Amino acid sequence: MKRQWFKQPLHQLLHALHTGEAGLPEIAASFYERIATRDEKIGAWQYLIDQEDYLAEYESRREFYRASPLMGLPFAVKDVIDTAGIPTTMGSVIHQDRIPDMDASCVTAMKAAGGILMGKTVTTEFAYFQAGKTNNPHDPERTPGGSSSGSAAAVADYMVPVAFGTQTAASVIRPASYCGCIAYVGSKNEFSLRNIQPLAQSLDSLGILGNDVLDIILVRNILLHKSLSLALPGKHRSCVFGIFSGEILGAVQDKMLETLYGCRKELLEQGHQCIDFPLPQAIAELTALHGQIMSYEVARNLIHEQQQPEALSTHMQDLISSGLALPYQDYIAALQRADAIKHTLLQWFDSNDVDFILAPAASGVAPYKSEGTGAPFMSRAWQLVGLPVVSLPLGYYQKMPMGLQLIGKPHQDDALLLQARQLQQRFLHAGAVLAV
Repeated sequence: MKRQWFKQPLHQLLHALHTGEAGLPEIAASFYERIATRDEKIGAWQYLIDQEDYLAEYESRREFYRASPLMGLPFAVKDVIDTAGIPTTMGSVIHQDRIPDMDASCVTAMKAAGGILMGKTVTTEFAYFQAGKTNNPHDPERTPGGSSSGSAAAVADYMVPVAFGTQTAASVIRPASYCGCIAYVGSKNEFSLRNIQPLAQSLDSLGILGNDVLDIILVRNILLHKSLSLALPGKHRSCVFGIFSGEILGAVQDKMLETLYGCRKELLEQGHQCIDFPLPQAIAELTALHGQIMSYEVARNLIHEQQQPEALSTHMQDLISSGLALPYQDYIAALQRADAIKHTLLQWFDSNDVDFILAPAASGVAPYKSEGTGAPFMSRAWQLVGLPVVSLPLGYYQKMPMGLQLIGKPHQDDALLLQARQLQQRFLHAGAVLAV
């Protein structure tokens, strides 16, 4: 029986290549067969490198790839991330013929480490609300979320082991929750955004999606030129978790709340401490401020596109209109107020010895496509203050995944990813997913 290599995480594929258990052409063929079988239904890919071209690239530099950290394994990037010689359309007809002559820094780093770009994944229009062609891999009648729709769907459906997305509001964390993969958005300014098309510069971040936290750690280390060792401390220390339901921000499905409180119960049984998050009003205010800042900056970034209003969706036109109507003084006041709230939030972390916040990654399971790409309110506040976040698929309801997000302190991403790995081992690998 043929081995289903496409279901293996990146670090296990590397192990198979190192031991000779599999060769790169065999592994690549497994992913391409998966895409051929599934993508007509899912629609995750905007542009797919031909399999023959992929293998020709590998054969042309076989010795380099064999000696490289990633050994020729595939990765994908969202279609707002520039790729030399390959279209970057940003989900808009305005840029349907745009072909960059230079890779984004994240793409260059992955190629230098021996990764081979498999293709570009579908984005919503300019990484905002207008949906593309992608369907949820668990139910094609439901949204995969936005705006990193294709990256989340491709990874969750095992078409590619890792992919890049971008997040300005909830564009990595929400689709990961809806599609059932793992996602990480780093602390503000953790990664280079060179040659990634901007939406709102105060908010934009690069995100990594995969099916194992170890893979995300590996890709992060490549981007940061850190050691590629995946050896993690074996001893689990007791942590303090702040539990935030998010109900002050909008309607949260009962099953999502059951997942959150079920996870809290498990954490307590493991010897961790859980306390109620005491600043819900502050998070609600940050959420509102995020919307103002985002609209102001989008309206001033997409000046070129505003010259072709007929080619913009109603969603985008409305966002631009609200941003143009916001006075400069109000924009600056919003930034300053956000900084003040961030200071209060970090003081709470320190004065209570809190390590992480645990909250829903979305309001519930993925809505039907007729209802849009889903509400982004669960991530706006954390994105605005630049905290690192990991989403883990810790719940299921009627075969649809639900993610919880683990939120860490600024630039303590290593500690966040270590704790996320421990949660993954406890809940996912042990088969203890909270199937509510």
